[in-house]
Amino acid sequence: MTPPSHPPARSASEPLPDHGPGGGHVHSHSHSHGPAAPVSRHLRRVIAAILIPFTAAVVVGLVVLWPGGVPPHNRSGVGFDRQTQQATVTTVVAVDCTSVNASGGPPNGNAPTGGGSAPQRPDGTCKKATVRVDTGKDKGRTFTEIVQPDQSRQLHEGEKVVVAYEPSAPKELQYSVTDVDRKFPMALLAGIFAVAVVVVGRMRGVMALVALAVSFLVLSLFILPAILQGANPLLVAVVGSSAIMLIALYMCHGLSARTSVAVLGTLISLSLIGVLGSEFIDWAALTGNTDDNTGLIHGLYPHIDMSGLLLAGVIIGSLGVLDDVTVTQTSAVWELHEANPSMGWRGLYRAGIRIGRDHIASVVNTLVLAYAGAALPLLLLFSIAQSSVVSVAGSELVAEEIVRTLVGSIGLVASVPVTTVLAAVVVSADRPGRADATPAAVAPARAGRGRRRKR
Repeated sequence: MTPPSHPPARSASEPLPDHGPGGGHVHSHSHSHGPAAPVSRHLRRVIAAILIPFTAAVVVGLVVLWPGGVPPHNRSGVGFDRQTQQATVTTVVAVDCTSVNASGGPPNGNAPTGGGSAPQRPDGTCKKATVRVDTGKDKGRTFTEIVQPDQSRQLHEGEKVVVAYEPSAPKELQYSVTDVDRKFPMALLAGIFAVAVVVVGRMRGVMALVALAVSFLVLSLFILPAILQGANPLLVAVVGSSAIMLIALYMCHGLSARTSVAVLGTLISLSLIGVLGSEFIDWAALTGNTDDNTGLIHGLYPHIDMSGLLLAGVIIGSLGVLDDVTVTQTSAVWELHEANPSMGWRGLYRAGIRIGRDHIASVVNTLVLAYAGAALPLLLLFSIAQSSVVSVAGSELVAEEIVRTLVGSIGLVASVPVTTVLAAVVVSADRPGRADATPAAVAPARAGRGRRRKR
């Protein structure tokens, strides 16, 4: 038997590895498009024995919890729970605020555009906008909107807007401008993002976009309707997040042992986040009902467990960053092994954890700043009130963000050593003859060029 005969037989029995860093043909007649996954058939069976039942459980969970759509309810007419139509501002003329009774509100009773403004002054120059409804049963109907000079949002002729419709109100008061139509700029930005991902990531970028679309489908068709139907938010979040994780990771990184290790690391870390989140949300007595939006949800669907909804948000919010950490750590360990196949799992772990420490520092900082940026208006309010740090941190609004941030960060920190040790054990698993056969097999095929590693 010639030396090169063993590796092709082995690679043919293995799943196709991904084409990440370090890819390349092992030798001239290999069936794979990347390095053969350096795990034994026995370990692949062990991984399959764990992941196949887990995947089956996720599928069963999806089937059992699958909702029949969003349950119907009578619209409250508050916030987002309003009937809306598209409209266009046809004309805008300047008028004296006193002549249109601006101090007491517009003559037609419409809510001022850009709501939430301070009490208005009766003097000054206001704008009287004529708005044409473009969609719905009242298409072509017009109404007027009074815009006061100190309102944050001003209307302009030809501008596309969103109008709220209240059928129970008197005819002249049924429509009012609530927002600007942002469909075009949002669609353009999404298009630029998609093009950038595809140009840089090529086929990987395309698969990432497909996985992103699938994630949104799971979120909109399963997670949200199931919670509204009354299912346990934590259970729904675990099943939905697991489905997203399996689809996204295998779709983007290929069906391989490397991806499977990342999946296992993500699963263990998500479990830790779920346990910690449940304990500390209960211990801190967080209700999850802290603003107008959550209050409206609780009012419309009082059966929803709002604290469970908070925990579900923590789990789903942590998933995206966890994927990044576990995939990066797994790839790092695989590449370290490719660089030095003789390194044992302890050496691989020590080298991988050094890489992971840098990753931990950057990811935790990113997560904290992301939450702080989202809560910046709230933090400004506390700063204006000159509240102490202790009182600010103790308020439920801020405490929710602190728990969300710290629980997610603990899960991220834990994912690094967990994934690194899993990857190190798997990649350095005993494979008889591998260390001796690989150089001998590769050298003749490379015609003296040595073992090639794609950098």
